[in-house]
Amino acid sequence: MADNTAKAMAKIAYDALEDKKAVDITIIDISDISVMADYFIIASGTNRNQVQALADHVEELLGKAGYHMKQAEGYRTGNWILLDYGDLIVHVFDSENRLFYDLERIWCDGKAITKDDLA
Repeated sequence: MADNTAKAMAKIAYDALEDKKAVDITIIDISDISVMADYFIIASGTNRNQVQALADHVEELLGKAGYHMKQAEGYRTGNWILLDYGDLIVHVFDSENRLFYDLERIWCDGKAITKDDLA
C-alpha cells in the first residue's frame, strides 16, 4: 500500500498536469506489484513544447512542496519525459509515443485510480 508522502506527491503532480491542460492523465498504483515506485502518472501533451511545459510545471510545483527529483530522462527530445521522484514516477508523452509504448497495458497488473483516491 502506498504511503502518504507518495500520495501527496502524486496529487501535486496530477494537479500540475491538469493546470497545463495535459491530455488523458492516468494514475496507476503499482505499490503492490513493484518496488520501483508506488505510483505512475502518465499524461500526454499535444506537442513537444507542451510536453516540456508539463514536465517543467510538475517539477516546479513538487519542488515548491519540498520534493526533489532524483532523475529526469528525455527532456531534450520532448517525446517521452520521465520524472523520477522515488515513490512517484511521472511519464509525459506526446500522443504518438504514448500509443507506441502503451504503459497502461504493460502495467495493467497495477490498480488504476482516480484523483479522488489520492485525497
